[in-house]
Amino acid sequence: MINRVVLVGRLTKDIELRKTSSNMSVCRFTVACDRRKSQQANAPTADFIQCVAWNQSADFLAQYASKGAMVAVDGRITTGSYDGQNGRVYTTEVTAESVRLLGNNRNNTEAPRSVSSTNQTFTPNNEAAYSTNDFDDFSSTPSLDISSDDLPFY
Repeated sequence: MINRVVLVGRLTKDIELRKTSSNMSVCRFTVACDRRKSQQANAPTADFIQCVAWNQSADFLAQYASKGAMVAVDGRITTGSYDGQNGRVYTTEVTAESVRLLGNNRNNTEAPRSVSSTNQTFTPNNEAAYSTNDFDDFSSTPSLDISSDDLPFY
């Protein structure tokens, strides 16, 4: 069985970093992803996907990403529920296992381009499941000039 999600889109607001009672970093954010234009509608549409990042991924986003930044999120779908004012509320979100900033940084500062947490289980009650994430260095990689017409999923 596979539970894998890959998103590419823009952050809808600045990242707000929070700490749990056990001092783990966490941030919830929304990624706006363009959807293919339908034949009936001329205007482009977007899906707004709720995501959560933990520890180093959350710290990375809070430090280097801001509203409008293009990000690639690799993760998995997680579901949950809680008791709300009008009864049981069910939630669905993407738990980010890898986050990469795409394009230029808004502040033109040197920043790591991605953070990954491969082979880790993001369980808020299991601090031992987290380890140091690796930052990739893409400073020597030539950039590609790709138009949206070249992308099969745009």
